[in-house]
Amino acid sequence: MNDEICVDVRDLGQRFGTMPFLWRHVTFSVRRGQTIALCGRSGCGKSTLLSIVAGWFSPTEGEVRRPDKARVSWVFQNPYGAVYRTVLDIAAYPLITRGWRRAEADAEALRVLAEFGLDELRDRLFAELSGGEAQRLMLVRAINSKPDILLVDEPTAQLDSKTALVVDDKLVALAGRGAAVLIATHDRRTRESCDRVIDLDTYSVEEGGGDEAT
Repeated sequence: MNDEICVDVRDLGQRFGTMPFLWRHVTFSVRRGQTIALCGRSGCGKSTLLSIVAGWFSPTEGEVRRPDKARVSWVFQNPYGAVYRTVLDIAAYPLITRGWRRAEADAEALRVLAEFGLDELRDRLFAELSGGEAQRLMLVRAINSKPDILLVDEPTAQLDSKTALVVDDKLVALAGRGAAVLIATHDRRTRESCDRVIDLDTYSVEEGGGDEAT
């Protein structure tokens, strides 16, 4: 595994206006090949932390460092897309923007769609997908963008247990190919599939194997 640090979070704190801090002094790093789960109660700021890591806004305290040219992909909990584009168009788009020929991009997109059980929906419009189907499609699109850093918000929230296991396996596999994967989740199985778990309620960190340190 490449030991390059892709996400370096240092002494992070966040609050909005005069509200109490969601959390303070949050420090961790994510290396290439690692999967990290962000856990905690609803409203504890998991999605907020992902947004800060993505660079969408600055934290109240602390800083986040990423390699200058790192490719960052995000998968939202409630996915949205080009409603009148087909599943295949959306899955192939990141490859086409990276210079792939259309036929090659379609073939690769179909291969990844099949891994997520979506290849038979290739001609369906995004607007016609269920929530779980749309979420899986956004994961396919993110994977096809070949990210250095993948940020995922509740990837299994709308999925049945069998499909959720497939998604967990694919996220681990993506990390195995060199991505740094940071996942906000309530799902125990997703949490158990990750290398480390950060609990934003208590700011405890579980290393692989379940040993906990503060």
